[in-house]
Amino acid sequence: MSALWYFEDVNLFKILCPHRYKDYKQEHCLSVYKKKDYIYFEEDAASKLYLIDKGKVKLGYYTEEGEEVIKAILSKGEIFGEKAILGIDTRNEFAQSIDNTTVVCPVSTETMHSLMRKNVSLSFKIYKFIGIRIKKLERRLQLLLFKDTRTRLLEFFKELCEDYGHECEKTGDQIIEHPYTQKDIATLIGTSRPTLNTLMNELKQEKMIDFNRKEIRLLKKVA
Repeated sequence: MSALWYFEDVNLFKILCPHRYKDYKQEHCLSVYKKKDYIYFEEDAASKLYLIDKGKVKLGYYTEEGEEVIKAILSKGEIFGEKAILGIDTRNEFAQSIDNTTVVCPVSTETMHSLMRKNVSLSFKIYKFIGIRIKKLERRLQLLLFKDTRTRLLEFFKELCEDYGHECEKTGDQIIEHPYTQKDIATLIGTSRPTLNTLMNELKQEKMIDFNRKEIRLLKKVA
């Protein structure tokens, strides 16, 4: 199955980047960020959306107590800041580079609306994408608030399976080839890396999963 941010095997980054369009190319440039650089902050004006060409970006916000809550970790080919298309003019999250070098393609709302007017099918896909992402983020925040760490991890595996998984023809297991480090996963489910390691090894011993650095396998009885 294709990753969530790809519709019908179409890479939105390749379609949306203004570099592909003669009318926009001369006015457009990529932006480069180092690790821990902020691309935007909460309460910043929302006049652009961003496409990731290289690296990873963390999206999140801070509670009134100053605690950081991570909403998503995105990688190459993915989009963020997309609520600007809907007319929301103030950011309700921050975006931060978490790779040594992150390259993003900023697209103004005016440019994006122009591209969408010229391509009705593309416009539909973008709005569908925004709706699915909002539902996913709401579900993840509910898990963080109301579920224990083990449950959050198992639900996250199911989410990864939907986005990056495919079935092994020989065993029926679900094989997840994903872009996340263990640190990324720990951050996304709201736990520490040592706790995550302990849980994953427990699940492995219980024959629920198997895993290596780049792959998680949900054994058939779980998937």
